[in-house]
Amino acid sequence: MKNFSDSIKYIGVDDTDIDLFEGQYVVPAGMAYNSFVIDDEKIAVTDTIDSRKVTEWMAGLQAALAGRKPDYLIIHHLEPDHAGGIAQFVALYPDATLVASAKAFALLPQFMELPADVKKLTVKEGDTLALGKHTLQFIGAPMVHWPEVLFSFEQTEKVLFSADAFGKFGIYDADPDDWACEARRYYFNIVGKYGNQVQAVLKKVAPLGVKTICPLHGPVLAENLEYYIGKYNTWSSYAPEDQGVLVAYASIYGHTAKAAQVLAKELEGAGVPKVVVSDLARSDMAEVIEDAFRYDRMVVMAPTYDAGLFPVMEDFLNHLKAKNYSNRKVGIVENGTWAPMAAKKMTEILSTLKNVTLCETTVTVKSSLSAESLAALKQLAKELA
Repeated sequence: MKNFSDSIKYIGVDDTDIDLFEGQYVVPAGMAYNSFVIDDEKIAVTDTIDSRKVTEWMAGLQAALAGRKPDYLIIHHLEPDHAGGIAQFVALYPDATLVASAKAFALLPQFMELPADVKKLTVKEGDTLALGKHTLQFIGAPMVHWPEVLFSFEQTEKVLFSADAFGKFGIYDADPDDWACEARRYYFNIVGKYGNQVQAVLKKVAPLGVKTICPLHGPVLAENLEYYIGKYNTWSSYAPEDQGVLVAYASIYGHTAKAAQVLAKELEGAGVPKVVVSDLARSDMAEVIEDAFRYDRMVVMAPTYDAGLFPVMEDFLNHLKAKNYSNRKVGIVENGTWAPMAAKKMTEILSTLKNVTLCETTVTVKSSLSAESLAALKQLAKELA
């Protein structure tokens, strides 16, 4: 489905050599950088790609143009994984006009030096650009997830070019059946802080009658759009997606890990439909963040460390705080031998989060499970169930 239209051609590139996206997210299936050519009386190219793959992108662009010259380069998003080919594009097509928001043009010199006479067209919310049979309507999408972002809506074929929204980890995939897992991990770790801004742009898009969504990462979405838009509405409103409990733990010598497994069995026995147990020291942090937002309940379990909180748990909770974790119920389990402090430290962070309800039962494991702490775990499971 790469060329899903006679007039709109896909010229993106898959990067299967990359190990970490944005220097931190594991991408075992690689990453897709999407770009399109709108072929009309005036030819528009939407975005470039990461500099790692610009040579392949330029070859695909020239093949799609078949000797013609583009009139416009639409810059929806200036992040380097989509702007890495702008300088090469301008060098090859000096008569083309760059189209972007005022904020994008203000930031552009921080990334690259372009000729002083480069042609620029500044557009804003509601502006249109006629290409012939096709017309692009621009939609402001600030902080989704940078301040300069624009969406554009092609009015004839009703195609939404959605910048990073509706993107996912992984290479370009014409079959979007596996979309949700990697789209969720992408959303909460990259866009998640800006739920209010996503909600605002979804309201702008709703009346347009979109038939196809072209994100900057992942597959083109052209069927069952209610599903994808519904997911984004749930995620950006910080509402739980599924009923279940994430048990996120850190353990030094295995005692807290054992308590986590005992609690998981108690939760399952109490009828919780889904229980996910994650060792924060060994799990992909981005996946645990994804699960924290996916489910309506969570338990955090960690030992005291240097009179404070075990570092990986502190890191996890600060990640959640940065991404506006909210509207959930959370249980706390601490471990300590002579001066347990983990529960106090976890409570301090969790208490700053919006609409996060802490369970009445706080469990303290003194070194290893005892009859007393086991009974407390069972009480916590009942409260969460």
